[in-house]
Amino acid sequence: MLKRFFMKSKSLRSSRKGQAGFTLVEIAIVLVIIGLLLGGVLKGQELINNGKVKSAIADTNAVITAYNSYIDRYRAIPGDEGDATVLNNRGGPWAGVTATAATFNNGVLTAAASFAPAAVSEVTTFWQSLRAAGFLSGNVASTGVAALPFNAFGGLTNIVVNTAAASTGMPLGLSVCISKVPGKAAAQMEVQLDDGNPATGSIRSTSAANATAHTAPAIAPTTGIYSEDLFYTVCRSIA
Repeated sequence: MLKRFFMKSKSLRSSRKGQAGFTLVEIAIVLVIIGLLLGGVLKGQELINNGKVKSAIADTNAVITAYNSYIDRYRAIPGDEGDATVLNNRGGPWAGVTATAATFNNGVLTAAASFAPAAVSEVTTFWQSLRAAGFLSGNVASTGVAALPFNAFGGLTNIVVNTAAASTGMPLGLSVCISKVPGKAAAQMEVQLDDGNPATGSIRSTSAANATAHTAPAIAPTTGIYSEDLFYTVCRSIA
């Protein structure tokens, strides 16, 4: 009887020992693994954000290159070539360019600071012409807001013209603008391409409280530094 009792007690002790918690070494290993996983996630997110910034810069570069290449080829400003029937006669994709007023052919591109251009406007024809010429991808026949390319941040890309010589809010002349840019990304673009100040240089930015709408660039600039709590419309000088 006593032998059976001691065997049972030994079995219980062994069972309790088997149910013991993790050792300090095991806990340390788990914490190291969790740290590595979190570090990998954060690093991956940073790579994604950096990729979007590079893509946004590449998109603005593409528009600037397309604009200058168009002028070299046709000796005309895209979107400012008069009645679209002249463009339609070039054949091929040019047949999709919408009609515009003949008065547009005045050597000055008319582009208001808006992300909702009219279907019949120089802004619409600007994008249509660059696509018809093969300098940019997209549907030549798209008009109005549908003609505007999306950017890496889910916002729109558009052009604006500032003719107010006294203004310090926007670069003078033609600019390409992208909307819905997070503050951190806007600051990265600014540092890589300009002077780091959103109110001076060839890049100007207008802040917005959120990214639910496309913020039209304003003549009044964002002052000081970029806030990572806000979103921006970032405009880069073309000419």
